[in-house]
Amino acid sequence: MTMMLFPMLGNERMTNAIAERIGSAVGKLELRRFPDGESYIRLHSTVAGRAVAVVCTLAHPDDRFLQLLFTARLLRENGARSVHLVAPYLAYLRQDRRFNDGEALTSRQFAQLLSAEFDGLVTVDPHLHRYGNLQEVYSIETEALAASPLLAEWIRDHVEAPLIIGPDSESEQWAGAIAGHIGAPHVVFTKTRRGDRDVLIAASNLSAWKGRTPILVDDVISSGHTLANAAREIHEQGFPAPICLAVHGLFASDAEAMLRGLGCRLVTTDSIPHSSNAITLASILGDALAGQFAAIDAKGLRRTPK
Repeated sequence: MTMMLFPMLGNERMTNAIAERIGSAVGKLELRRFPDGESYIRLHSTVAGRAVAVVCTLAHPDDRFLQLLFTARLLRENGARSVHLVAPYLAYLRQDRRFNDGEALTSRQFAQLLSAEFDGLVTVDPHLHRYGNLQEVYSIETEALAASPLLAEWIRDHVEAPLIIGPDSESEQWAGAIAGHIGAPHVVFTKTRRGDRDVLIAASNLSAWKGRTPILVDDVISSGHTLANAAREIHEQGFPAPICLAVHGLFASDAEAMLRGLGCRLVTTDSIPHSSNAITLASILGDALAGQFAAIDAKGLRRTPK
C-alpha cells in the first residue's frame, strides 16, 4: 500500500520528519483564505487507493478546525483508501464532564466530529483526567503515545544529578515514569486550584537533595501559574531556578515571559512549534502511524464520502 502525508499549515517540518521515518511521500495541498476569512483548499496530489494522513497539531483548534475537516473530506472524495489524523497535541479534553447545568460537553462533541471524518488518530500524551483512555470518547482507532521516555533521554543527555519534581498530583505519571527511566529521585508537590489562574502549591521538603538540579515536569504548560508557583517554592528552599520540562508548550498569554522572568529554562517537545522545542516526536508518531496504516489495510477498510 502506498502512503502519503499532508501537512496543515505550520506542520510542514513535523510532516517531513515523519515521512522520512516511515518512507512515505508528502502530498501537496494548497491552503489559503479568501479576503473574508473563508478557506480555500485544493488538492494537487493523486490519492486514489492510498492510505493518507493529515498532520495537524491542534493547539488553538478553533482557528484551524474547519480547514482540517474540509481537508479530510476532500481527500476522501478523491478516493483515499483511508484518512488518518496525526495530532501531536490533541485539544478539547478539558471539559470532560458537565460542571454546571447547561454546559457543552465539548470533549465528546469534538471527538464525534473528528471520528466522523477520520479512520484513525495518533496523538501524544492527551490530557486525560476523568477518561481512562481515548476510546471512551472516540469511535475510531486511536493511539495515545507516551513521551516520557524521550523526556527522560533528554535529561540523561543534558543534566547531571537531576531531581525530578511534579508540581501536582496529576503530574505524578510523568515525573514517576521519567525518574524511573533514568534512576533519578522524584517528588511531587500538591496543588489546590482556586481558579484558572489562581493555584496554591504545597511544596515537599527538598533538603535531602541539595546539590541536584531541579526539573519541573508536566504534560502541558498553559497559563504557567502552576509551574511558576512551584518554581518559587523550589527557589525558597535554596535551589537554583528549575528547568521546566513539558510535553506540550501552549504558553498562553504571558506564561513564557513569567517563567523566564523567574530564571526557568524551558524545554518542550515539538508537538507545538515553539522556541523551547528540544525533543522531537517524529520517531514515535511515525512508528505508530505506520502501524495504523498496516492494521487498517489488513482489514480492507474503505469509507465512502458522506
